[in-house]
Amino acid sequence: MTKTHTVLITGSSGLIGSEAVTYFDQRGWDVHGIDNNMRLDFFGPDGDTTWNLQRLRESTRGFTHHDIDIRDREAVLAFVADQRPDLIIHCASQPSHDLAKDRPFDDFDVNAVGTLNFLEAVRRTCPTSPFIFMSTNKVYGDVPNEIARVELETRYDYANPEDYDGIKETCRIDSCTHSLFGASKAAADLMVQEYGRYFDMPTVCLRGGCLTGPNHSGAELHGFLAYLALATKEGRPYRIYGYKGKQVRDNIHSYDVCTFFEAFWKRPRAAAVYNLGGGRDNSVSMLEAIDRFQEAIGKKLDVEYVDENRVGDHICYISDLSLIRNDYPEWDLEYDLDRIFDEVSSS
Repeated sequence: MTKTHTVLITGSSGLIGSEAVTYFDQRGWDVHGIDNNMRLDFFGPDGDTTWNLQRLRESTRGFTHHDIDIRDREAVLAFVADQRPDLIIHCASQPSHDLAKDRPFDDFDVNAVGTLNFLEAVRRTCPTSPFIFMSTNKVYGDVPNEIARVELETRYDYANPEDYDGIKETCRIDSCTHSLFGASKAAADLMVQEYGRYFDMPTVCLRGGCLTGPNHSGAELHGFLAYLALATKEGRPYRIYGYKGKQVRDNIHSYDVCTFFEAFWKRPRAAAVYNLGGGRDNSVSMLEAIDRFQEAIGKKLDVEYVDENRVGDHICYISDLSLIRNDYPEWDLEYDLDRIFDEVSSS
């Protein structure tokens, strides 16, 4: 009888974590999820993931939930030693660019220290198990804003042809402003790389663009498309922070993130780093996204413009997918921008 593989997923009630639970459960894996619903504490009722945990419990067959705080080092060490998972997908984080400045200790302890807890736990007991870390494009700080750009009617874009495909992994991460969130995630990102190089462990940092999908507890401080759709549906006022609403993000569906998880599991590398987003074709500005949702939902959004951008925020960010596609040519996006907007609008 074939041995069932075991995957450990942190942040298992969040957007990417819950999609990964479903994805690997459907493929017959033994799935263990760690999540203590700290999003409720961070973001209030909009961030509560209780509904998503209940959905997973009802819809999966091989999923076990564990209410563990990833800052609890002894609990993490003991859990990983007991389970010895074949694959670790680390999604848990304090994900808000803005909230970090008000709760710096929580932000760093969750993002940086929590990641170190799992890296060391894995090194001690199952060092050959691939370790996948959901990093962020915020590790680049505001360096992408140094790229020459043009202002178009509804968006900013890159001015020079050589920048057309977007930001490469060679973009520097120092001598810039990150936000405290970006700094704590950069610390974790570097530590994941270091464990890969120093201990020759199979690790990868996935520097995500805007991650989206149907199971996102979007809140004002986190979850661009999910919260924008929610505000449009419920008539909530929506604040645009600076850049005339022409700031651009590329969007990737949570399912497409999970298909890369599996691709890396099959062919892991040590200390890999990839930008993981929707690329040029899945890019959209805030103004363009508002128009799309207003048309799809049939309601006008109550927009308030704040003439001050978020500290360290990107003006135009598109993930260059050249490296990840070169290393994993079998992987590609299944969700284009139209399909993403259709799903988020109707969920």
